[in-house]
Amino acid sequence: MENRKNFFHLHLISDSTGETLISAGRAAAAQFRGSNAIEHVYPLIRSKKQINALIEAIDREPGIVLYTIVDSDLAAWIETSCRELGLPCVNVLAPIIETFQTYLGAPSRGRVGAQHVLNAEYFARIEALNYTMDHDDGQAPEDYDEADVVIIGISRTSKTPTSIYLANRGIKTANIPIVPGVSLPDSLLSATRPLIVGLIATSDRISQVRENRILGTTAGYDRSDYVDRASITEELKYARSLCARNNWPIIDVTRRSIEETAAAIVALRPKLR
Repeated sequence: MENRKNFFHLHLISDSTGETLISAGRAAAAQFRGSNAIEHVYPLIRSKKQINALIEAIDREPGIVLYTIVDSDLAAWIETSCRELGLPCVNVLAPIIETFQTYLGAPSRGRVGAQHVLNAEYFARIEALNYTMDHDDGQAPEDYDEADVVIIGISRTSKTPTSIYLANRGIKTANIPIVPGVSLPDSLLSATRPLIVGLIATSDRISQVRENRILGTTAGYDRSDYVDRASITEELKYARSLCARNNWPIIDVTRRSIEETAAAIVALRPKLR
């Protein structure tokens, strides 16, 4: 009998932006019907200290580990750490680079992010990614006015993956959870630069995702209320009222992929790239 899991953890470690890994990981995961990847993306990993921290996170939520790390010492450190945890670990670019080396008869340059042209657009993407990682889930609220986009929404409306997707396209994105009875930061209400957009979904969809993705204690929620459709309906009602009160657009993500949600956000503000 096959032991199938509806959800599994997919850890993506990159010394660059992680786009190559995200594409490869999603392409592979799409081949397995009934199994859905919970993505954990670790971009700009370039030291053992960073690796040690993410290995602790992987140990808490074990799964498949894919990486693209040019530095051979760091790659070996990841391999060793995963082997000690008993987890599958794959250097995604290694077999491709080896094939190129054999055919061309020359070694690779071992250059981090060599597929990227080091121009203003590339550095803007790195800056956006750093900003987005620092402003995930309501962190660092004091400088929301530096964002291009601020995404708000109740738990499990795809705020974080949408933010990371936008950041990989050079769009500085913060995201903030909406919790009934908890006020939004004053710095958000006074922000004039960013596009602020609310994400919603049907209560059935959110309840289903929460049931499958409760991976520990979620701050501010009682477990029974967290997946209760009536409670979720009230959360959505509160989120809608906040957006209506502040004239913030709303996007229903129920039947949208992350890419489609991001495209809808960009369409709301044409000057975004």
